[in-house]
Amino acid sequence: MGVTRQKHAKKIMGFYKHNFQFREPFQVLLDGTFCQAALRNKIQIREQLPGYLGGAAQLCTTRCVIKELESLGKALYGAKLIAQRFEVRNCSHHKNPVSGSACLLSMIEDGNPHHFFIATQDQDLSNKLKRKPGIPLLFIIQNTMVLDKPSPKSLAFVQKLQTNQLVPEYQKQSIVELKEKEGLVKQEGEKRRKRKRAGGPNPLSCLKKKKKKTQEGQEPSAEKKKRRKRKRNR
Repeated sequence: MGVTRQKHAKKIMGFYKHNFQFREPFQVLLDGTFCQAALRNKIQIREQLPGYLGGAAQLCTTRCVIKELESLGKALYGAKLIAQRFEVRNCSHHKNPVSGSACLLSMIEDGNPHHFFIATQDQDLSNKLKRKPGIPLLFIIQNTMVLDKPSPKSLAFVQKLQTNQLVPEYQKQSIVELKEKEGLVKQEGEKRRKRKRAGGPNPLSCLKKKKKKTQEGQEPSAEKKKRRKRKRNR
């Protein structure tokens, strides 16, 4: 069962690496619900997660998540202690903390530029994250961590990429340069060169030459007629 789960995770990780440029160390944002589930199921997140993802991982959270756990009191005291061990990522709610779910949603805006994984047990948060492409989700089920399969939104995004509907600008430029190199695209300002065709002599020039010859041939005949007339007159 463990081998099957590992293969499942490896396949999904390959999807995100190839299509969304996820790289080590993988950044995993955890909320209070995930920390509480790990505590309840005796899961050592720091030790087990890198092996499951197949690479180094940076576990992190936000101030809003910690503030939320503090506000919930003794019931989530253990989850708060776990969250405090992770790196704290800066969010935009320094003065006015928001709920953990709202904070994590704000961290992956604009296309998830920092390539965060989101670890949560919050179903409502998970549904909202699935509406955005390129957001890997982690959750705990049956005492094990599970990497969720790519959402339909992520699959549709990748399909559009493969059909060249969302080709990035730098790739478009590379394609144009390659076509120009292979001579498939004519550069701007390039003029077609006219081929010189081999042909016979200009017919007009020939006619002129013939006229000259006839004129030259008529002159001696006229002189002969004049000489004959002179002879007769004598």
